[in-house]
Amino acid sequence: MRSGAKQNLLLPALLVSMLLVGACENDINKIKELSAKESEKPEQRTEKVDVMYSDSAKVKMRLEAPVMIEYTDTAKNAKPYQVTPNGIKITFYNTDKTQAGVMVADSAIRYPNSSITEFYKNVVATFSTGETLKTEELIWDQDKKIIYSKKYVIINFTDGGFKDGVNFMSDEKLTNFTFSESRGTFYTDETP
Repeated sequence: MRSGAKQNLLLPALLVSMLLVGACENDINKIKELSAKESEKPEQRTEKVDVMYSDSAKVKMRLEAPVMIEYTDTAKNAKPYQVTPNGIKITFYNTDKTQAGVMVADSAIRYPNSSITEFYKNVVATFSTGETLKTEELIWDQDKKIIYSKKYVIINFTDGGFKDGVNFMSDEKLTNFTFSESRGTFYTDETP
């Protein structure tokens, strides 16, 4: 009878030990998972963002966004970045303080270390000349002073004409641009 009693106690003790060991592994995995999520949390969240950028005491642009979230943790060798998930508006200024253009988008990601800003969904850029650019993705390289997109882009001209295509590239002021696979309608004045 004693060996049966020992077996009756040994079996439950073995099961409890297995559960505890399994629970420890799950806890360790849970801790690792939570730590990974913790490192992805934003370091700063700013609401009602309104920032003026200047160079040599001259205003170059104004950035407005309902929310800006900054991620700067580089534990996973990720680049620091800023996100405006609820929309963004950038107003560009000429040296004489007149408005040079406006760009709006549903969201944007800025990589401060590389001066790259990516605009997504309903991107519309309106320039002082009256031209309007529309696309779903636009990338702005501030260092190289270019904007480009591999997505479909259409530019509407003030006279009613347009040009569209993919693989768009231009200077920041939209004065010199190129497309591939493009088409367009242009109006000319043929009166002498």
